[in-house]
Amino acid sequence: MQAIMPPPTVKVIGANGQISLGKQFAGRQVLVEEQETGVWLIRTATVIPDNERWMHEAQAASDLALAVTWSMQNPASDSQADTVLADAAQKA
Repeated sequence: MQAIMPPPTVKVIGANGQISLGKQFAGRQVLVEEQETGVWLIRTATVIPDNERWMHEAQAASDLALAVTWSMQNPASDSQADTVLADAAQKA
């Protein structure tokens, strides 16, 4: 299935070097690639900060899936809270 592409539009680059892509893209991050002089490819993108990249690796995704499964099978309960807190206080 081929996507329906809107016809090209003419934009004017303002005195400050900016063009408007439309309000539907406001606040989005984009990749701008200069393919050759005067030819740019602009693509929307999601940028992942370096310190969060580990969460998107296969091992982290697998570990997280296991943790979610475990938490669904072991619902949270405060029935032993007093015992756990007392044990922690003694160890401190």
